[in-house]
Amino acid sequence: MITNNGHKLAFYVAPGRLPAIVLDAGGGLDASYWKKIVPVLAKSTGSEIITYDRSGEGLSGDVPGPWKAQNAVSDLAAGLAQLGATKNVVLVSHSLAGEIATYFVRQHPHWITRAVLVDASLPEFYTDSETAKLVAANEQQIAAIKGQPQTRATRQLLAIAEDYGPAHLAYHQQAWPQNVPATAIVSSQTPFTTASDAQLWRQAQQEFVSAAPNRRLVVAQHSSHDIPVDRPDVVINAVQETVKQVR
Repeated sequence: MITNNGHKLAFYVAPGRLPAIVLDAGGGLDASYWKKIVPVLAKSTGSEIITYDRSGEGLSGDVPGPWKAQNAVSDLAAGLAQLGATKNVVLVSHSLAGEIATYFVRQHPHWITRAVLVDASLPEFYTDSETAKLVAANEQQIAAIKGQPQTRATRQLLAIAEDYGPAHLAYHQQAWPQNVPATAIVSSQTPFTTASDAQLWRQAQQEFVSAAPNRRLVVAQHSSHDIPVDRPDVVINAVQETVKQVR
């Protein structure tokens, strides 16, 4: 258990050698999300594998107020610092964790040697028009949740929604550092059911990869947004290749 800014966070470590592989799950998910992947990577790479429960998930404590990626960066950095994983880290981030990864590598550029972004939420996606569309689409759902008895899961949803528009307009202005190589894995289905949103998601992934020569795009065929569950082999292969490039 790691303490940061007054709350506790649960980190889980499979011992091994460098580079350490850090797995960060998407919104509403905890370390157990990687259960199909951790044992395979531990055996095939021999690397130290680190997973954790973000605040409000799993065994980690709740934090009141709106969810902020910068606070999540602080939590992850505190855990990795205490575990001594502050160099040669391969960061694997799914969905919402892509926002944490983007801010993290900007703040700690010498900690992360390479990244694998798994259908990650990337800055390129959050244009003014798309952000406004998402905020409007979420309003009805958020209103319904507010009228229900609150659970830990609904409190987390409300925390993410509270500052969603301004937070993502600011996120749109961020850029992944040119010196940190990355593999972007995009699902064939994307997180969206509407064709226009799905196309913009794919376009954002392609724009991200095209912005630097040390990035590549992998398509996870026959997969929903939950690539680590539907196609763990795609994630495992990408991480294995990344580790080979570090060693």
